[in-house]
Amino acid sequence: MENRNAQHHKDRVVEAIKEELVIIVTGELSDPRIGLVTVNEVLMAPGGKAMRVYVSVEGDEREQSECITALNDAVGFIRHQLAASLGLRVAPEPHFVLDNSGRYGARIDDLLHRIDKRSKKKSS
Repeated sequence: MENRNAQHHKDRVVEAIKEELVIIVTGELSDPRIGLVTVNEVLMAPGGKAMRVYVSVEGDEREQSECITALNDAVGFIRHQLAASLGLRVAPEPHFVLDNSGRYGARIDDLLHRIDKRSKKKSS
């Protein structure tokens, strides 16, 4: 019973952190290298001391790389804001990672659509 409750608590904390990260990244960081960022997923380490934050960034590869670097440079500020807004004694250490799964999915959809068109042409 305790294990299920602990997991439920961890899930709620991760969801609260994700919501707060969206607010911090989109509104409170004033670094010009940070462009349009979407927080896709937050995975917390088992001990709760670190977390991996998967984000998608609009722009070319250079802009994406600069944005990820800027986010990782602002980790201290982000941790402080998370601890203050969520009432945590110690906020987990975020590590920002670029998530290109949306682009991969769009590419796969495009390829499947092309295959479907070709198969319809052959059958007609």
